[in-house]
Amino acid sequence: MTKTLLLIHTGGTISMTTDERGAVTPGLHNPLLGEINKLGLADEIIEIDAFNLPSPHITPAHMLELKELITRTLQEQPADGVVITHGTDTLEETAYFLDLTLDLKIPVVLTGAMRSADEIGSDGVHNVLSSIRVASDGGSRGKGVLVVLNDEIHTAQNVTKTHTSNVSTFQSPQYGPIGIVTNGHIHYHHAPLLRTRFNVDKLGGRVALLKVYAGMDSEFLFHAADAGYEGIVLEGLGQGNVPPSLMPGLQRLLTDEIPVVLVSRCFNGIAQPVYGYEGGGRMLHEEGVIFAHGLSGQKARIQLLLALSSGITPEEIAESFKGH
Repeated sequence: MTKTLLLIHTGGTISMTTDERGAVTPGLHNPLLGEINKLGLADEIIEIDAFNLPSPHITPAHMLELKELITRTLQEQPADGVVITHGTDTLEETAYFLDLTLDLKIPVVLTGAMRSADEIGSDGVHNVLSSIRVASDGGSRGKGVLVVLNDEIHTAQNVTKTHTSNVSTFQSPQYGPIGIVTNGHIHYHHAPLLRTRFNVDKLGGRVALLKVYAGMDSEFLFHAADAGYEGIVLEGLGQGNVPPSLMPGLQRLLTDEIPVVLVSRCFNGIAQPVYGYEGGGRMLHEEGVIFAHGLSGQKARIQLLLALSSGITPEEIAESFKGH
């Protein structure tokens, strides 16, 4: 069966080289561009150089532009799968943004590299080839947006970067990869049960992400309310608790009808309303704080931004986080 794939480049280490100072930088030309087509892994690869940006430069506006590019291109030129190369620092956020906004059955796979294109042992080409194989595999259909690096297949919802430089940096704490890439086959051993999706054609609202720490007071929360933020995500302590000194700020936000989403700063386990003391999860839940079960802070921020941008009601926003 013939296969047509859409390959989109957005920049990142996978397309960078080392300059005369020894610094890894983006060049004027992406060294991957045009090279993958020569390998004959698909009958046709539609290749698009969308951005040439380090991933710390990627914003939600770029993510929305990428979503619209994919949708528009597939309407004009149907394909059997999509592969996106991306810098690793914010790859998980772009992957989750696309997972929440794309309504596609075909596989969409993000990949990147921890070593630059000219570095000895560069992992970029191998990761792209593995991603093309995953995107071409019928078993990848209907599993949402996937992330493939180091011969592992992860869901956009659960994957996160865990090491600053190791090639095995992408892991899914608590859940593990949903599949692996071997020499001959793509093997899946489980699949996501639930997906959340938002209909968004433009972004609105400002959402802040704050990590809770011992003795934290309400100053930043008051500043956020005064500065016009429309949503707050807190990485709380343990199962979802905060210092009591944070309660006045939280109550101000909730009185102003600014949604507050709580996750745990622990990367295993879920936030849940267990403790009944002041600042404990039970009190936060009763005050109206939304608990996001199992999401990281950065992904909860992406989801809250999209929920606010979609125009759904506060009740529907809270409901959208219950699937995690």
